[in-house]
Amino acid sequence: MTRSSSRSLFCLTAFAALAFFLATLPGSAQTRAHRGSLLIVGGGPIPDEIIDRFVQLAGGRDKARIVIFPQASSWPDSGIELAQDFQNRGARAERLLVRRREADREDAADRLSGATGVWFGGGDQTRLTAALSGTRLERAIHALYENGAVVGGTSAGAAVMSALMLTGDERFPGGRRPSSDDSGASITIAQGNVVLEEGFGFLSGAIVDQHFLRRRRHNRLISAVLESPERLGVGIDESTAVEVDSEGCWTVRGESVAVVYDARGAEVSVSGDGKLEAAGIRMHVIPAGGEFDPWTGRARLPGSLH
Repeated sequence: MTRSSSRSLFCLTAFAALAFFLATLPGSAQTRAHRGSLLIVGGGPIPDEIIDRFVQLAGGRDKARIVIFPQASSWPDSGIELAQDFQNRGARAERLLVRRREADREDAADRLSGATGVWFGGGDQTRLTAALSGTRLERAIHALYENGAVVGGTSAGAAVMSALMLTGDERFPGGRRPSSDDSGASITIAQGNVVLEEGFGFLSGAIVDQHFLRRRRHNRLISAVLESPERLGVGIDESTAVEVDSEGCWTVRGESVAVVYDARGAEVSVSGDGKLEAAGIRMHVIPAGGEFDPWTGRARLPGSLH
């Protein structure tokens, strides 16, 4: 059996078994309706192989036309270097700097005419959603995706991929046990602490976190998942990507790992003083070359794919 046929069997579980599994997950937003691909990068330096892969998914040399949205960054030259990287690989690439008013003009979709790939840059994810969320331009990006385009992003551009978006803020850092730890890492797992806002919703049924291992963001993603246990949590480390193919199967690429928290079958509760409690959460640590099927909750490590 070839690796591609093995992968198809892994990701495309028998329909009856899949239907039974989904029936046990009320509120799950997972569907197999999307036709495009996602390439979600956890921030940090982007390896050449990931840039190469994005161009390939966008149609390849002389066919890819990529539009970069750098609005998450306050740096005026953000996205210029990445556009050059795409162009060096034979793609047409340009930045599209638009304010919200321009993004909601009747002719906004014309700015994406012919695009085969869309990229969201890093910075502050709330700057991206403030500029694009709910606009005609955002709807046009979704239409491109539904018709086969690839959508990617890094850091803030990864956070916006899910319908529930981590903003990076906490309502009461440290809770009842404040700390002098100034690393920026969340140090508590508690109800109502992690601030979530509406993202773009390209990745259904999941919450995305980034810079995951490097910045020790486990606690905040666990908190978010336990407050929305019908959703998976996927923490993507720097220089690492999760590729979501047209059937919705995930493949990890790059230099580190993606960590998946799955509380869909767990017992979850909240204590009287607001602590989140859970039993039976599943966790997967998936390196480059590994795969994950979000419908069955099964992961495969690279060594088992041969």
